[in-house]
Amino acid sequence: MIKSKSLFKYLAWLLAVCAAGAAMVAAGVYLYLSPKLPPVATLKDIQLQIPLRVFSSDGVLIGEFGEKKRTPVTYDQVPANLIHAILAAEDDTFLEHHGVDLKGLLRAAGELASTGSIRSGGSTITMQVAKNYFLSRERTFTRKFTEIMLALQIDQQLSKEEILELYLNEIPLGRRSFGVQAAAQAYFNKDVADLDLHEMAFLAILPKAPERYGRTRFADL
Repeated sequence: MIKSKSLFKYLAWLLAVCAAGAAMVAAGVYLYLSPKLPPVATLKDIQLQIPLRVFSSDGVLIGEFGEKKRTPVTYDQVPANLIHAILAAEDDTFLEHHGVDLKGLLRAAGELASTGSIRSGGSTITMQVAKNYFLSRERTFTRKFTEIMLALQIDQQLSKEEILELYLNEIPLGRRSFGVQAAAQAYFNKDVADLDLHEMAFLAILPKAPERYGRTRFADL
């Protein structure tokens, strides 16, 4: 019995030391990276890259030239069902969390520790906005921590609707299309507002693997 109590105290002490050490490391990284963070306020006036479009004299689109296909849309122009489908597929707690889903991050960290890879992700839509607009795609601890810090700031300074609008206009969806309007045109030759329910469901799964899913037979129906 005495040995059990001693073991319990030792484990509790060890856990407290580990928690304190992790907090010190996190604080140190924050102090190091914080002055280098880009200003989140610039997202309010961001100018999205769009392709060069050539029209005929009567207003008919002849062709597009550019690496990325994108037609920006406002949050109100995106069907509610498409937004609900994307939230369900990408970030089902988006409306509740403050930019970072701690449970998702802990789950991803557990997978990495046990299997050596991450299958369930852990990035929220807000974190993806931070990555897509400010960061590279390198897989390093520093970049991930910067992404988390930016996501927390983005959630403080922008509304949920503004964050979603940025995400819906920038997310890569295959076939060189970026954003839901460009993807609706690329896959279905429709405006995003005119998509059928099954077409919205297809676009909602594309962020997981846009190049792979974009080559499926369904994408050409």
